[in-house]
Amino acid sequence: MMKKIKLGLLPRVIIAIALGIALGNVLSLPVVRVFVTFNAVFSQFLNFVIPLIIIGLVTPAIADIGKGAGKLLLATVAIAYADTVLTGVLSYGVGTSLFPSMISSVSDFSSVVKPEGTAPYFEITIPPMADVMSALVFSFLMGLCIAYSNTPTLKNAFMELKEVITKTIAVAVVPLLPLFIFGIFLDMTMKGDAMRIMTVFAKIIVVIFALHIFVLLYQYVIAGAIVRRNPIRLLINMLPAYFTALGTSSSAATIPVSLRQTLKNGVRNDIASFVVPLCATIHMSGSTLKITACALTLCMLEGIPHSLPVFIHFIMMLGIVMVAAPGVPGGSIMAALGPLASILGFNTEQQALMIALYIAMDSFGTACNVTGDGAIALVIDKIFKPQKKVAATTADNGQTE
Repeated sequence: MMKKIKLGLLPRVIIAIALGIALGNVLSLPVVRVFVTFNAVFSQFLNFVIPLIIIGLVTPAIADIGKGAGKLLLATVAIAYADTVLTGVLSYGVGTSLFPSMISSVSDFSSVVKPEGTAPYFEITIPPMADVMSALVFSFLMGLCIAYSNTPTLKNAFMELKEVITKTIAVAVVPLLPLFIFGIFLDMTMKGDAMRIMTVFAKIIVVIFALHIFVLLYQYVIAGAIVRRNPIRLLINMLPAYFTALGTSSSAATIPVSLRQTLKNGVRNDIASFVVPLCATIHMSGSTLKITACALTLCMLEGIPHSLPVFIHFIMMLGIVMVAAPGVPGGSIMAALGPLASILGFNTEQQALMIALYIAMDSFGTACNVTGDGAIALVIDKIFKPQKKVAATTADNGQTE
């Protein structure tokens, strides 16, 4: 008996992009309109689901993070969030310096008069139950209330909602993404946009990979300076976690390897056991770098405003909405669709491009995320270790202040 071959999401997305570009000038208009009609309906479904994704994933994440809050938790969250935002700002700064010259090598895209997209046979309007900001505020309110009050019934309800949303993403969203992306590239090819955009992003991806390496270097240089150890040696010790994440594309699945290598770097077991799993949920530097760079490129291509204040707002929101992304298939980019639409004003076609580009580089962003977790664990271990040593020394000498 022949074994059934099961393709992962990345190969399916690559096939969808290739087929969309190849068939865009071959298929007749009535056939193309069938896929455009599917995309019109699916995009309405996505818009409806995005606020529910935020509520269903962020609320339980905030509730869990808030449990047993103390100095260790606050320090870890603050460092992880600050590094995530810093990485996004770094990506924006490099992008504004390098991307314009890369984009200008392709004909001035923003000035090209583009034909109208293919019209669907029909459209269905599915208004979302809440906008993105309302969903985020509600998630924080409910998450903090659950964390600091005795409401087991409410907590269980949101945990069950998380299961529903996770199942919806896994069963109803992710399997249909390749078809959605195929339809987008099919329509883009008919308009003459696809090859222009793919030519630009082939160059941008190289910059993103180089930025990932730079981010890991600066994370471990800073951590090495704080703990007074060789940063290159510390980074080399974390390489098994990096390559495991490349293979699994999952922060959650890489936790055991990340924990083992963090302990190998000399971090105490209690610190490593707390920081590594927590950072797998809240430290999203690689993902933020990727999404920021791709979003900035699309803004430049499409003539969308991309000033520093706008992108700082976007990056800070991104660092929050992605706290529950790990462990959920396509979780990071699904969570990011809200800020992409509400802050940057991305339409359905631009969101689909972001999904395709993110998935194409998914494992590299995850690898950057989890490897950086080890640097944060080193810093946290140093921050809290001296206090205990000083206290012990004072007690042994019988000294008082």
